[in-house]
Amino acid sequence: MKLEIKKVFPKNPSRYEGFRIIRLIAMLYMFVMVVRSCIHLFASDGGAQSIAGIDTSVEGGNNIIAIFHQWGAIQLILAILLIVLFFRYPGLTPLILLTLTLDPVLRFVAGQQMSLTTTGTPPGEALNGVSLYLLLVLFLGSLWNKKPN
Repeated sequence: MKLEIKKVFPKNPSRYEGFRIIRLIAMLYMFVMVVRSCIHLFASDGGAQSIAGIDTSVEGGNNIIAIFHQWGAIQLILAILLIVLFFRYPGLTPLILLTLTLDPVLRFVAGQQMSLTTTGTPPGEALNGVSLYLLLVLFLGSLWNKKPN
């Protein structure tokens, strides 16, 4: 098996010739993204206190909640766009997985800029490393050829 970096921008985006399991796991991951986005968008506190453990009873707490709601909206837009591309252009699976892989990397970078004060470890932080490794494996797996050339 050989990695084909050219698969990130395929000549024919309507065909995916990689392993089916890669797309199945990616589809499940994107479903989780939609659920996470909806929680941030529709939960009364945007998940800020109830899930992330951020004290929203402080001055400016409503602003924290508002930012979480806005974050959920942006996450949902991105998730829907990636899902549309995923099903309409299966050949873009490697590009979609690369995009998803950058998310935990940039979350880590953002977390290094300034840490959060929380009552516990937020799920996003706790699962960031797992997400990175899973998505990296999926991305690399999407670049492999099933058949030798």
